[in-house]
Amino acid sequence: MTQRIKDSAYTLDDAVALRDELLKNYSSEEVRRLIKKFNSCCDWAKKSGLIKENPFADLKGQIKKTKTKSDRTPFSVEEREAILTALEKNTYASRFAPIPHSHYLPYTQFLFQTGCRPEEAAALQWKHVQGDCERIRFEIAIPSDTRIQGETKTHQIRTFPCNGKLQAFLKSIKPAHVSREARVFPAPRGGMLDTHNFANRVWKPLVEALVEAGQVQQYLSQYHARHTFITLMLEAGVDAKDVARWVGNSPEIIYKHYAGRKRNLTVPEI
Repeated sequence: MTQRIKDSAYTLDDAVALRDELLKNYSSEEVRRLIKKFNSCCDWAKKSGLIKENPFADLKGQIKKTKTKSDRTPFSVEEREAILTALEKNTYASRFAPIPHSHYLPYTQFLFQTGCRPEEAAALQWKHVQGDCERIRFEIAIPSDTRIQGETKTHQIRTFPCNGKLQAFLKSIKPAHVSREARVFPAPRGGMLDTHNFANRVWKPLVEALVEAGQVQQYLSQYHARHTFITLMLEAGVDAKDVARWVGNSPEIIYKHYAGRKRNLTVPEI
């Protein structure tokens, strides 16, 4: 999306035309987020006397949010381990690839261990890992469409308590001398991890290969690492309200989309 805008000849006078062009190629939610950022920039420019009017002021509210049926199918524990093992061993990486698949192993492990959104993991900095790797504060996110750092999807900061396994993992990947501003999961050549590129160049071909090999039942996107975490937490007996707080969802969403689909649900004898 960002490249499409850079390559266009639109000006501030073409705000409506730009919105309509984006809606032809991207989801309503992606366009709403971008128009919101344009609106904030133009608000600042207007207050600073750089422009007379903000052409994006009323556009966000005119975009109807498209409701889509969301598939929240989780991976099984065996499928999760198959994905992580394939990444670690570079099983499906081309020998000519400049970056081995194993570079993305920590990032993928983190998705499965925390249930956070990919854009939250990409934005995470070491200053957000607190104490002796005891807590993680999810404060910011970098959506793959805009590549602009901003608030989390729910616009709320949440704290995630690290269990022993996650603490050990974070300590194992933390460099001896690292800036607080450094990304926990940087791109191969440093800087910001592009989750969209990872999805297309690594995740998709790898998972599809595992499906072909019979180790994974069906292709699911990297976002399903989140669904896997939530499902496993519920099956382990964690209260839905606590899971909701950890992953940045409402308890209603957890009850509606996850708790009602728990496996091996039996009626207690009372």
